[in-house]
Amino acid sequence: MSRDLLSVEPGLPLTEVAKRMVAKDVGAVLVTEGKQLVGILTERDVLRAVARGIDAGTTAADWMTRDPETLEPDESTQHAAVLMIHGGFRHLPVSENDEVVGMLSIRDLMRMVLEDAVPRGA
Repeated sequence: MSRDLLSVEPGLPLTEVAKRMVAKDVGAVLVTEGKQLVGILTERDVLRAVARGIDAGTTAADWMTRDPETLEPDESTQHAAVLMIHGGFRHLPVSENDEVVGMLSIRDLMRMVLEDAVPRGA
């Protein structure tokens, strides 16, 4: 789980969100109003927006997933994987007491599954 989170406001232009995602090298951004999570915007969302054509007025709110699923820190990785697979998403905010404390990615789960595996030729 990553604790180095990128959060943006819903009204931020999508082009600025994309620039921040690239600068921070993240695949998903939390969309917040104050400390409240209102959405999540992923690289897939940005790609879909670009494919449909965006203009200067396009914002994070226009393409974010509203009220995303979240996971509590004490929930199992199996539960996280089930949520991700059945929900069709690769990023899952982790919240504790209604405050986002991290972001779990499908890559994080794969690292756990493969932590004892050795690449071919190593």
